[in-house]
Formats: sequence, structure tokens, C-alpha cells
Amino acid sequence: MSGVGVKRVVRVVAIALMALASLGTPAHATSRIKDLANIEGVRQNQLIGYGLVVGLNGSGDTLNNIPFTKQSLQAMLERMGVNIRGATIRTGNVAAVMVTGNLPAFATQGTRMDVTVSAMGDAKSLQGGTLLVTPLLGADGNVYAVAQGSLAIGGFAAEGAAASVTKGVPTNGRIANGAIVEREIEFALNRMPNVRLALRNGDFTTAKRIAAAVNDFLGTKTAEPIDPSTVQLSIPGEYKGNVVALLTEIEQLQVEPDIAAKIVIDERSGVIVMGRDVRVATVAVAQGNLTVSISESPQVSQPNPLARGRTVVTPRTDVGVTEDGRKLALVKNGVSLQELVDGLNGLGIGPRDLIAILQAIKAAGAIEADIEVM
Repeated sequence: MSGVGVKRVVRVVAIALMALASLGTPAHATSRIKDLANIEGVRQNQLIGYGLVVGLNGSGDTLNNIPFTKQSLQAMLERMGVNIRGATIRTGNVAAVMVTGNLPAFATQGTRMDVTVSAMGDAKSLQGGTLLVTPLLGADGNVYAVAQGSLAIGGFAAEGAAASVTKGVPTNGRIANGAIVEREIEFALNRMPNVRLALRNGDFTTAKRIAAAVNDFLGTKTAEPIDPSTVQLSIPGEYKGNVVALLTEIEQLQVEPDIAAKIVIDERSGVIVMGRDVRVATVAVAQGNLTVSISESPQVSQPNPLARGRTVVTPRTDVGVTEDGRKLALVKNGVSLQELVDGLNGLGIGPRDLIAILQAIKAAGAIEADIEVM
């Protein structure tokens, strides 16, 4: 084999070894800027309205008990030319409801949106009901959409003379595309001189990395991190009047987000969530369970036949104490999250005891993470 051939073989082997080494190295997870931040101003707006649902099969509000339903029904009929003032109304097919929905960003007149309908009174079910025309108002008091349509209920309720069954929440329903947008919210995105990116999870390092990725892509220093939650982007000259094209390119850039070392604990459900950067110093952990059991078994003492005396109850209590002690387990300095989890699982303890151990390690100053108790 010639010298050139040997060099070529050595080069191929070296490239193969480098490829294997790169496969063995764990890669850090990256995310799109689109998944890390929102465009400030591009958001939904919450709407709310009050209306009536009709067509219920006797499962609506009791008008004698729910005065606002009766007043709303009378007002609606009077607007239609039916005067029932002073008359007795005994219908169970009407229910007063609150209607809520989210107005999408840049929604134009005539587009549709979903709404959720929830009963306010003592209606047992909204199944089979139809929502009458209901204006939906924003926080400023203006009407932005009008809702109407048949409800789709996720639950049901049925009852007989001596038993009843309920599944889900039959007093809550949804109308897909049940509202029509009547008013638009003006937002001139293409005429803005600068755009701000609002991070969903504020972090100094992540904000700096996002700004660096945008500047590298555009080739100029147009992005600047203002605070941990905001990155300001000045619109370059070539994208003036076409901000949408710029945002389309930027939101696809890959950035590695930085996550703070944190442990989140929910004591009610026993849920524990640990971040990947959680580290502990060298510490020894022991855990033991103390169980105290008390049982009552009273006895009845009676006199012999034809003897003088009375029947008495003699108390009898058995108290038992059991202590389950385990040996010390050593958690070494600077272990990774996987090693920490394996070490704590080696103690054979449940989530409740694990919460107490983590809080004790934090109190000892041996854990490098913030503990947040929900």
C-alpha cells in the first residue's frame, strides 16, 4: 500500500472515531425562539357575557329560587313584544349562564371563536340546551363578539326515585365556533419600529442567548436583552414595513435555554419535580418510621346468676410502638440528578418521606437548589 493510501485510511479511521465520540457525548437540548418567547402585543383577549340557555328538558333553573333568571326571561320576552309582568312562570327549561371566550390575536370581523357556557343557578344539566344571542364584552366594556348556538356537554346526569348518577360536569358546556367577532382590535405590527420578545420563563442567560442568536442571524446588533424577561429587537432597514417576514425567520432559530436549579414540591399530592442542575454536597441521610398503634377491645363483666351486682364495661387498651430504622446512606459531593434520584430511591422511601429529606438537606445547606413548596 502506498503512503498516500495509508494516509487516506488513517484519515477515514480518525473521522470515524470522531463521529463515535460525538455520538457518545450528550447533546444539550435546544428549543425554538417561538417556543421560548412571545411577541409582545400579540396575545388573546378574554371576553365574558351573560345569557340564557333554553330548550332544557326540565333541568333548568327553579324560577322561584333564582330571581335573576326570572328577571332575564321577562326582559327578553318584553323585548320581543310579550308582556308577562305579574304572571306566574313555572318553566324548568331555562337557565341563566355565564359565557366566556378568548378573542384570538388579529381576529377580524366575521371570524368565529369557541365559547364556554357555565350555569349560574340551580340548573341540574345544560344537556340539549341552546344559547340565545349573548353579547361578549371585553375589559373595557365594549362588545367584541356575539355568541349563540347549541351546547355540547361533556357530562350527564340521570336520576330515579331512589338513586342517581352523575358523570362529569353537566352544568358546563362548550360551543365550537359559537361566537362571531364583531369588533377588531387595532394592532399595527408592520409599522412598529421595534419589537419586544417576552420570555415565558425569565432568565438572564436565556435572554442573552436569544439576543446573540438573532444578531448572528441578521449579521448586525439589532437585538438587546433589556431584562431577564424581555429582548428588544430593532427592525432592520430591509424589513421596514414587513415585520412579519422578520419574525417568521427569527422564531425558527434554535437556542439552548438555561434552567435554574429548583425543586418544586407539592405536599398535598406528594409530587416532586427536580431540575437537571440540582446538585448536593456530601451528606449522610438516614430515615426511620415511627408507628404507634392503639386498639380498643372493651370487655363486659357480669355478676353470677342470682348474685347481687351489676353489669359493667371494663376498658382494655393495647398500645404498640414500632420503629423502622434504616442505615445511613451516603450521597456524594456534586452528584448529578440521576445519581441523586438513584441514591434517594435506594433508601426505599415514599414521596412523603422524600419531601422531608429534601427539606432537611436544604436546611443543612448541602443542596444547591431552591425549594419551592406549592
